Order: sequence, then structure tokens, then C-alpha cells
Amino acid sequence: MKIAVLVSGRGSNLQALIKNLHGFDVEIVGVVSDNEDAPALKHARTADIPTASFAEASYDGREARDLAIADWLDENQAELVVLAGYMALLSDSFVARFRDRIINVHPSLLPAFPGTRAVEMAVAAGVKVFGVTVHLVDEGIDTGPILLQRAVELDGYSDPTEIHQILQKIEHELLPEGVRLMADGAVSRDPANPQRLIIER
Repeated sequence: MKIAVLVSGRGSNLQALIKNLHGFDVEIVGVVSDNEDAPALKHARTADIPTASFAEASYDGREARDLAIADWLDENQAELVVLAGYMALLSDSFVARFRDRIINVHPSLLPAFPGTRAVEMAVAAGVKVFGVTVHLVDEGIDTGPILLQRAVELDGYSDPTEIHQILQKIEHELLPEGVRLMADGAVSRDPANPQRLIIER
């Protein structure tokens, strides 16, 4: 399967995808960022993966920016879009264009703590069990059907930075696993409950 990865920052999840999947289970045909200075783009170029940056300020709003990204992804024949630390919201039209072909990784056990600063919200709520979710993307904020989740008990931890470092190690395992399931055609929606995914391993 040909996939494209959307990134905004350092690109540790992108590195995990390159290491575990690229050239084996999938081909990463492009890496896109909303930040032309994102270190993640350097990781892609080192792996000879095409890159592009689309700053919203260069377009007439988010809708126009997302249309340009979608056209670039189509030109590069991307079959699956993977959000790996992509911090910009996607427009509804982009989501509709790639319906059920966008997955995201999120540092909480959704539906708990959606959106940004999930770890900080979890710490403030006093939770002792944290986790990571890989899910399909819909028009809501982290509301799409859940593909994979993994929980970890971190009783006594209160530093969000330290917790996020632990969760990132889980992200680096769970996101490639989710991409692999999608590439294998092992994921479908439950006809009786479209918000539930059926996984055939």
C-alpha cells in the first residue's frame, strides 16, 4: 500500500514508520508538513521520500490549503493518509475526500481527553492509567472509530513530559501496527455499528 504521512514537528512517529514499514509492508510515497522547518521533513529526505510543505498563511484559508495538500497526495498516489504528530485541523472536505483512509495516533485512551494537551489534561484529572489510541479520522476532534488502543498504568507519575516520553514508545509500536492492518485490508466498519471497527487478523 502507498501511504503519505502528515507531520508538524520532530517526526519520531515518522521515523518509526520508516524503520518498521517503509519498503516492507508499505511504501511511503510522500511526507507533508504545515511547517517548512519541521525536523520530520529532514528524516523523510534522508530516506529519499518526497516531501512538501503547505503553510496555511500561503493560502486563502485552511480549506484552500487542504485542497492543495489533497491534490499533492493524489498526484503521489497515496492510498492511506497517516497523521503522525500533525497539529493542524483538517477541513471537512479533506476528510470526505479520503473517507476511511486517514488514521491518527493520539496520546490518550479516547474518548477520554481528545484534542491537544491530552497528557496535561489527564494529569490534571488525576488519572493513573494513561494510554495511546490509533483511530480513523472523521470530521470531529479525535472522534473517529478506534482501531487500536494500549493502556499503561503510571501511578505516581505527574510530569507530563515524562509521561509523554513513555507514551511515545507505545505510539512508535501502535501506529505502525495500525498502518499494517489497514494495508492488509484487515479493517472494516461494523455494519450494525459504523462507529465500531472489525479487525480480521
